[in-house]
Amino acid sequence: MPLLDEFDFDGRREQLAQQIEARGLRDPRVLAALRAVHRERYVPSEDAEQSYEDRPLPIGHGQTISDSETVAAVADALRLHGHERLLEIGTGSGYSSAVLAELAREVFTIECIEPLARAAAERLRRDGYCNVLVRCGDGATGWPEFAPFDAIFLGAAIPEIPPALMQQLAPGGRIVAALGSGQAQQLVCVRHDSPWRHRTERLPDVHLEPMATERYAHYV
Repeated sequence: MPLLDEFDFDGRREQLAQQIEARGLRDPRVLAALRAVHRERYVPSEDAEQSYEDRPLPIGHGQTISDSETVAAVADALRLHGHERLLEIGTGSGYSSAVLAELAREVFTIECIEPLARAAAERLRRDGYCNVLVRCGDGATGWPEFAPFDAIFLGAAIPEIPPALMQQLAPGGRIVAALGSGQAQQLVCVRHDSPWRHRTERLPDVHLEPMATERYAHYV
């Protein structure tokens, strides 16, 4: 079996970014973030060879790393400029956290599965993302100590956005989430225009893994 350093990960990463650009993503900052983050470091070592196939891959505990095109679509929808404080629900392996950390000033990310949270924190520290803070806990309640957030990303499909997260969104901020379950999902961006008005925009279809039932039980 070839050693990891025999694979041309840099070339594959560039090829993947070019493919995503060809499909219509034009934000140069998002494309630069995809080129900066080494996806092969955020999957189990036995799957590193497949890390630049644009598809989800298993990361253990019944979870997957999202495909790069989905992560890029979410980052594009969040319209990050570099000054934002961002909350991510569902750290997973830490790949999307790293991409978002390239685009936002601070990333606060919550994972409910402790081994995944620990491993993600170690990867992010190793790769120098000192602007990311990882917490193991229930994402339904958000992270009120650091609220309000300029942007919030829910990394799994859910029936509805938890009220606590809406309350932690700063004026003018955005929440991106896939609403629904299974294949019946709609990616939306909810913008907080005022205390009394939230505007919802439908986005191009993506597919995120459904949030585990036991996680969502805390929301209702």
